[in-house]
This record gives sequence, C-alpha cells and structure tokens, in this order.
Amino acid sequence: MALRDTSLPEPSGPVPPATAIARPAPPLDDSDRERLLGGSHHDPHALLGAHPVPGGIAVRALRPFADAVSVVVDGERILMVSEGGGLFSALLPLPEIPAYTLVVAYGPDEYEVHDPYRFLPALGDFDLHLIREGRHEQLWKALGAEPMVHQGVAGTRFTVWAPNARGVRVAGDFCHWDGTAFPMRSLGASGVWELFLPGIGEGTRYKFEITSRYGHRFLKADPMARRTEVPPATASVVTASHYVWHDDAWMAHRGDTPVHEAPFSVYEVHLPSWRPGLSYRELAEQLPAYVKDLGFTHVELMPVAEHPFGGSWGYQVTSYYAPTARLGTPDDFRYFVDRCHQAGIGVIMDWVPAHFPKDDWALARFDGDPLYEPGDARRAEHPDWGTYEFDYARTEVRNFLVANAVYWCEEFHIDGLRVDAVASMLYLDYSREPGRWTPNVYGGREDLAAVAFLQEMNATVYRRAPGVVTVAEESTAWGGVTAPTDWGGLGFGLKWNMGWMHDSLQYMGKDPVHRKYHHHEMTFAMVYAYSENYVLPISHDEVVHGKQALVSKMPGDWWQRRANLRAYLGFMWAHPGKQLLFMGQEFAQGGEFFEEHGPEWWLLDEGWCAAGDHRGVRDLVRDLNRVYRATPALWQCDTRPEGFRWVAVDAADDNVFAFLRHDAQGAPLLAVSNFSPVVRHDYRLHVSHDVTVWHEVLNTDDGRYGGSGVGNTDPVKVEDGQVRLMLPPLATVWLMPDPV
Repeated sequence: MALRDTSLPEPSGPVPPATAIARPAPPLDDSDRERLLGGSHHDPHALLGAHPVPGGIAVRALRPFADAVSVVVDGERILMVSEGGGLFSALLPLPEIPAYTLVVAYGPDEYEVHDPYRFLPALGDFDLHLIREGRHEQLWKALGAEPMVHQGVAGTRFTVWAPNARGVRVAGDFCHWDGTAFPMRSLGASGVWELFLPGIGEGTRYKFEITSRYGHRFLKADPMARRTEVPPATASVVTASHYVWHDDAWMAHRGDTPVHEAPFSVYEVHLPSWRPGLSYRELAEQLPAYVKDLGFTHVELMPVAEHPFGGSWGYQVTSYYAPTARLGTPDDFRYFVDRCHQAGIGVIMDWVPAHFPKDDWALARFDGDPLYEPGDARRAEHPDWGTYEFDYARTEVRNFLVANAVYWCEEFHIDGLRVDAVASMLYLDYSREPGRWTPNVYGGREDLAAVAFLQEMNATVYRRAPGVVTVAEESTAWGGVTAPTDWGGLGFGLKWNMGWMHDSLQYMGKDPVHRKYHHHEMTFAMVYAYSENYVLPISHDEVVHGKQALVSKMPGDWWQRRANLRAYLGFMWAHPGKQLLFMGQEFAQGGEFFEEHGPEWWLLDEGWCAAGDHRGVRDLVRDLNRVYRATPALWQCDTRPEGFRWVAVDAADDNVFAFLRHDAQGAPLLAVSNFSPVVRHDYRLHVSHDVTVWHEVLNTDDGRYGGSGVGNTDPVKVEDGQVRLMLPPLATVWLMPDPV
C-alpha cells in the first residue's frame, strides 16, 4: 500500500528576500561541535536554536547539504553565516529571543520551516517518572512517534528509550535517511531521548540513528512504532488513529458473565492465509460471517504484531505495537475487530512476550548493549528458537510488555490474549543443559522475575480492561496458573490443557482393537480437570511439521477416519473445559497447515465430494456449537466438580465412555462415546438421575454428517435406573431430558 509523503512545508506565504547578512554567533566549543556533528551529544538543544549571549541572541542551525540558511524575524530575512559541517549561525542584536523561522536553500529551492530546536520538551515530567518506575500503563502515549500540536505548531514528537546510547538522531524519508540534522536530547536519568519535528505528519517513514557508547552508529526501527512498512521493508511509520468504533454494546456487556461460566468455543485462524490475499477489511466482510455461521463464540488470531519472516506465523515479533502491515493499516485492523464484535464474535489474539528475533534493525542490542534482553549471554539466548529472551527483571522492559498487553486491549478492543510459550518463561533451565543456567536466589529453577511479570501483566489487564480474558499456553504442572494473583497464582483466566490434548490424540491414533489398552488416556484428564480453568486446544501446533491434519491422525479407511474425527469432536465439545479448533479442521481437510495456501477450501466444492464428506463434518461442527451454546450444562460449571459425573468410566473392553454434565441448576446432558467400529445394540448404562425419558439431541453418526444413520430416533425411557441405548459405530451421542 502507498504511504503519502508528509514532509510538508510548514509556514505559509511567500518567503521574503534576504535583506542582510548576519554577524556570526560565538563559536561552539570544539568538543561540543565534534559531539554534535558526530551524533553523540546528549543536549543538542543547548547548542542549536536561539540562546541569549553577550551582544544579543545567537541562532544556530544544523542543516547538512544546505547551500544557505536564513533566519526570518518579523518579516525580515537575515542570511546566516556558514560555520562548516552543515552548521549555520547568526547573532541577532535583540534583547530577547524572538519568534522566528528558518529558510533553508538547496540549490534554487527554498523552504521556510520552523526550527525544531526552539521547542520545549513535548514529554512531561510525570511521564518520565512513570517510565523510570516501570508503571506507565499507557506507554505508547509517551514513547514512539506521536503526531501532535506543540506550542501551536503541528508536527510529530519522537521519543525513544535508549539509556546506553551516547547520542540518538531521527532519520527518515524526509531527510533522505541521514539523521545528522535531527539529533535528539536526553531527558536525564530516564534514558529517554526526545525531539519534536514540526511539519512531520502521518505516513512519514522513520528510524532512530543511534550512536552507541562504543562509537558504533546504526539505524533501528522504533520499538514503540504503531505502524510499519510492509515487510521486507523495515522502517517505522508515523500514524494516528481516526477510527470511529461501533461496538459500544459489545464492549459494555462482554464482561457480564465470567468467561469460565460462559460458552467459549474458539476458531483459531492464521489471518494471512485463511483466505490468502485478503486485507483486514476484506477479511472483516468474510471471516466474522463464517465464524458466526459455524456458531463459534470467539476467533483466535495467530500473532498479528509485525514480524519480518512470514514463515514464523507471527511468533517472532519485531514491532510489538504495530499490526502487521501485510494486511492493511492499524485502523483497518480496528475495522476488522469492530466487525467481529458487531457479529457477536469475540477476538482473542496470540501474544508473544517470551522471546524476540535477533534482527539487527530491531530490538536486539537496541542501543549497542543488551537492553531488552538480559546481559548474561547464557540467559539471553533461547536455545530452541535462535532468538533472545526478554529481561523480565528490568522495570522498563516489564513496563514495555505490560503496557503492550494493555495497548491491544484498549486501542484495538481485543477481548483476550493467549500468551505463547509461558513454560519457557517460567523456568530458568528450560531447554538448557546443566551449567548453561543460573539458579534463582533460593537455588531453584523458577524464574522469579518472569513470574512477577506475568502476575503484573494479568492484574493490570484485568483491572484496566473489564471482560478481557488472558489464556496461558503452559505445558507443565506449574501450580496456580489460573489462580488469582492475590492467592499467589499467575492470574490467567484460562490455561490450555496440553495434557488432555496429548493423551486424547494418542488414544484416537490407535486402532480400535488396541484402544482398550489406552482407555486411561481418555479418562486421566478428569483427575486434574479442576486444578485450573482449562481450554481443550486442537491448535495449529497439532497439524503441522509432520504431525498430520486432525482427520489424518485417525486410523482406518476414509469413512472410519471421518467417523473417528466426528466422534472425537463430539467427545471434546462435551468434555469439561472450553474448546479450540484450528482452521481447516472444521471440515476435515486431510493436509497439514501451510501458510502459503491456507485451508483446502476446494474440498467443500460440490463437484469434489459427497455432501457427507467434508461438508458433513463442517455441518457437525455447526450443530455441536449450536447445541453447546444453547445448553448451559456444557459450559456453566466447567470449573466446578459438581458439573460432571462419570456414568461409564471403566468400559475399556467396549471402548465406551459415558458421563453426565450439569448446569448450575442441575439440569443434565448425557454424553456417550463409542470408539469402536461396531454397533452396540441395547447398551445399558446406569444413570442415577431423576430423568425418566431421554431424547437424543446430537449424534455424530447422523447421515447428514456422513455417518451410517444409526441412532436413537425414539425417546429413551429409564427402566430400573438404566437407559438402554443404540450406540452407533465410532460415534458420540448426546441426550437430554427434552429436545434442544
């Protein structure tokens, strides 16, 4: 997409001709001059701009490559004296600093501009105080590039945290990427550098030119950039939001019911490849409608923060505050979220605070020293991913990440953050050999700084963004992941149940004749089901890198594979815990996920398959969600033991599982799964409940889904405390006292 050039001339009106040549100002100290021209001066505003001196007011400008510079005061233009190196000065015989502009000449072209060095700092002391404390919860409003009107002049305030730098300058398309003319000033012990550039507006590309304390000079993208160029270009882009939201009703009521007591059925999506080639706005017209039609309550987006390598699927982030420019502008992404909300769909976003890539133009060794990463090389590098880890012990780094979590929730109305790779953050020895890690102060392997960071992040998000949920991808037995922070827990709302996912897929991958030896793999999750608030995830991680698509994991011929898949989904939707399903698995695509082409949509074409094949599985997912959302027994007591009771837990020889789910008032749903390829006639189950007649409300073997059509078409009466069911082959049936 095109970015408009906003390097605009600032003052309007004709430029007056020069009427006089100024006397030179007192010369700069040699050391100051050398540091200024070398990009390593901490206070260029003390040297440039207008300052009282003996004999009047000295005005000095730094304009490399300019042929001439003049100062304009009260309509009179005075030609400044060249001091060499791009410096120009004038001594004005005035008692006090006047209002003035500069006229800069490049050959025959002249431009009248405001002098950046006549402006006071555009960042307040309170902001600096909060930054130093690590408590600036809206950090994006203090750091980065902020278009604004300052001292009556429109421009952009540039600020960056680079405490180890000897000097920082702004470079961009407005100065041909030479930052010599625009050195920033250090704002003291905060480590923040600041410069207000008049006339610079939205769409301007920029970077920070940093001189390290070792004398090296390099360009870095803005860590706080809210917009970027489209990769592989790497510049940051000045931006401001002009979006008007239309989701007031959604935002006002999304937190009415706690998420663990509400229906929560998630469709996971890789946005760039769901429908390859679509922009945020085009996706907004298609994805919410698709998700709503299938009955999911939420869509979960694999990371949308800007990342240079598309093959990382967004999990190696370089610009934490910018939605990827591959699909449009930040306001385009706001439009997408808004349209989801208007369709009644919540938006969860994958968030990656565990690590960041080593690209030399981004966060890595940002000011020439380890800054966002720990200084200890043993701790800085992630051994699995070739990336850096964040230094959670540093207050400014914690603030950068906590504010980032708040940013997505407040600026983009995100409804949830799924935090990636939490386990890698919690343990100092994660994937590290002995001798390659250092214990904590108590001699343990827990990363106490990471724990404190996660607690602070969760507490801050829940306080500032009512109705938002945080979800942990955490694969170990760490206790209290979803316990409140004031109880000593990490404070997440939900946790991915990786154990259930691994065990259940292990079971389903076995031939039915061997499943009786693995029966416990389907029941073990109930031993710990109420230790945390769980999500049952069939995510992208399970259908890539040779793991096969979900239907392809199943044994048997094509019919049996689809039947196994349908039975598994029925079991999953009825099991305690919320559920998540990755795109393409809702219609049983046989191929793994590849970001180059996305889901195999052609499988749904009528000319390709019978209605019961891929479309049948998709229809089942739609009906699973329909019955699920209408049945509080399936979600209201997900985190309470009274919401579940086994009916048949030990029928290993039959490959049968049966259990009751109850809502808060005790209303039941009976779920029975037969993971054997044989029909079980007159199958008896002892159901101790006051229900006298059960009705089948869902059957994954229904002919509409591609099944054999075996089931319980008539009401099932309870006789002597037993129900006698017809169990279809490789199928799950749900029964309720009354039809849904």
